[in-house]
Amino acid sequence: MLVQERSNAKAQIRTLPSIHPNRFSETKSLDFSTWISENLYKIFAIVLLIATVAALFFLRNVGDTAALLCFESRSKELEKIEFPQIKWSSIKPIVDKSSPFASFRSEQWIVVSVSNYPSDSQRNLVKIKGWQVLAIGNSRTPQDWSLKGAIFLSLEQQSNLGFRVVDYLPYDSYVRKTVGYLFAIQHGAKKIFDADDRGEVLDFDLGKHFDVELIGENARQEVIVQYSHENPNRTVVNPYIHFGQRSIWPRGLPLENVGEIGHEEYYTEVFGGKQFIQQGISNGLPDVDSVFYFTRKSGVEAFDIHFDDRAPKVALPQGTMVPLNSFNTIIHSSAFWALMLPVSVSTMASDIIRGYWAQRLLWEIGGYVVVYPPTVHRYDRIESYPFSEEKDLHVNVGRLIKFLVLWRSGKHRLFEKILELSYVMAEEGFWTDKDVKFTAAWLQDLLAVGYQQPRLMSLELDRPRANIGHGDRKEFVPQKLPSVHLGVEETGTVNYEIGNLIRWRKTFGNVVLVMFCSGPVERTALEWRLLYGRIFKTVIILSEQKNRGLAVEEGKLDHAYKYLPKIFSRYTGAEGFLFLQDNTILNYWNLMQAEKTKLWISNRVAESWTTVSINGNSDWFSKQADMIKKIVSTMPVHFQLSYKQTMENEQSLAICSSEVFYVPRRFVADFVDLVNLVGNLDVHHKVAIPMFFLSMDSPQNFDSLLDSMIYKREPVSVNSTIFYSAQVPAIHPWTVSSEQDFIELIRIMAAGDPLLMELV
Repeated sequence: MLVQERSNAKAQIRTLPSIHPNRFSETKSLDFSTWISENLYKIFAIVLLIATVAALFFLRNVGDTAALLCFESRSKELEKIEFPQIKWSSIKPIVDKSSPFASFRSEQWIVVSVSNYPSDSQRNLVKIKGWQVLAIGNSRTPQDWSLKGAIFLSLEQQSNLGFRVVDYLPYDSYVRKTVGYLFAIQHGAKKIFDADDRGEVLDFDLGKHFDVELIGENARQEVIVQYSHENPNRTVVNPYIHFGQRSIWPRGLPLENVGEIGHEEYYTEVFGGKQFIQQGISNGLPDVDSVFYFTRKSGVEAFDIHFDDRAPKVALPQGTMVPLNSFNTIIHSSAFWALMLPVSVSTMASDIIRGYWAQRLLWEIGGYVVVYPPTVHRYDRIESYPFSEEKDLHVNVGRLIKFLVLWRSGKHRLFEKILELSYVMAEEGFWTDKDVKFTAAWLQDLLAVGYQQPRLMSLELDRPRANIGHGDRKEFVPQKLPSVHLGVEETGTVNYEIGNLIRWRKTFGNVVLVMFCSGPVERTALEWRLLYGRIFKTVIILSEQKNRGLAVEEGKLDHAYKYLPKIFSRYTGAEGFLFLQDNTILNYWNLMQAEKTKLWISNRVAESWTTVSINGNSDWFSKQADMIKKIVSTMPVHFQLSYKQTMENEQSLAICSSEVFYVPRRFVADFVDLVNLVGNLDVHHKVAIPMFFLSMDSPQNFDSLLDSMIYKREPVSVNSTIFYSAQVPAIHPWTVSSEQDFIELIRIMAAGDPLLMELV
């Protein structure tokens, strides 16, 4: 309608401007091809705009990347390790003018780090004749630390000595011993014993165990057995195997080598005189890593591990290394440069990394390392360093050994080679540039205190190795001492028999079994160790005939008690000592209820223990009784009163066959005192033992464990399964004189310990 009105008014309205014919044209079909053709110019404009923006963004990014690459390149230049430039000819001497010991000189030094007041071990160090003890303090050391016979250097005294290395040393670490090494060299050192505060030198005599003299009249001119160099791929060995302990590995041995427990097929020999670094083995707590310590330990039981002290010392050929530590090592002057303890690695990796670094450089002067039988006894304080302090060992040590064996240097002086190796090790990430600077300071300090660097020799590794002929091979078969097994707790998923074995070992793993063998030890010694060594800490075998090859010690049964104090002193950490004759079988699974703090003996077994009257008996009884009276009269009051309360009649004599008895740790000192009271008197074992027990404690306090043992006085000609019982603690008598007898015994004892069947 509106349109009609407009048309009618056409004459009255002015003409409108013309309009584009397509402006309000009829609606067209909107298919895709039509839309593209009609909007092509718009699409082109949009694509061009996007391309322009993308190009601008790309160009800007390229500029940023170039700038970033330039920055990273600059950072790498800044982070690049700088090789120290040293003017070797212009190093000024450092003279001790500040310490009270400026004029003191000694050729033999013991250097030890101290953090607490003097220990018994340190007091014993000053007793070693001919050696000067130097104690190095740190931030934890008491300010009033003092030990007669020792030189002590506090932090303040160390800083006043003028050594460059002081600027790099941490305040609370044993690596401050580096100052002590320099001080000793400055004051005339020719040999340095690197020690720690928990080790005691065996027999208080370093010269008895180490080669202290390499030249001169007192030097031992001898040939030393050496590991074979036949396998060029072997770069590291576990020396504990050579000294009888296959299940133990030293701190610093790559974990991938722990499973290599085979002994050396044969050895070669090397002339002595250049063993400039001498590593000793430690009894008690050997140098082990935290992995061993925490997986082989059962509860709070202290380690008391022993090595074969009769095994020969053994040298390492070029190309083969061994872990070295800083608490049981002698270093001769030709290797004083090797004493530097790195400062940029974890605490318990410092001396180990130093040892490998030093061994590689030692080859450059024709020197070598020798490992010695037990030289010290270290006490386990039931503590260990955390795994984190050994991280640089377990991560890098295997790679480090391979790197060092392959490393070569074209330098012409030892100190130049040392500095170059330290630099390359930093580049490889084995330590940081801090140790490169520290090495430079160390070498300069060495020259400043008057040290003369050794001359270089040609490297044997680069020369063709001679074939090892049959006549050059030296045989030595290491002992296989009792193994140290996993100290695991039993769980519900553990097999019943395995659980029992673990429980027995946990209970008696710190008890020493002393066994007297009257039978042929060459046929039975190893078997007894195999049987009882699974349960007890160790098995000591005594016999009338000594046998070094089987580690059988000489002893007389009539006076067997006189040998026990010596054994007690060797196992100071043991909970107790169980004596057993080989004619008595011990069912150890029935000992679990016994109290290990009490005395055990067969005093209520009538056939074993008896009291006889002297009157009317043979002269032997009278003579024994007279000696007992004499000893009792000299006893201290507590022994004498205890003995007389039981033995009221002086005309009677206590006799005990004493095939089996137990002495706990708390009575060891009393037992030793009583043996000393006997002295040279010919008191028989069967008379002495009951006297000792009655003197140490009242019979009512003895553990009743052995009361139920099977005991017959008459010897049996043939062992009988009817006579044996797995329900009692012990059986007497029983004869084992051959391997066949042992196999039969194992089969019947399997009733109480089924795992024994795996032994036959």
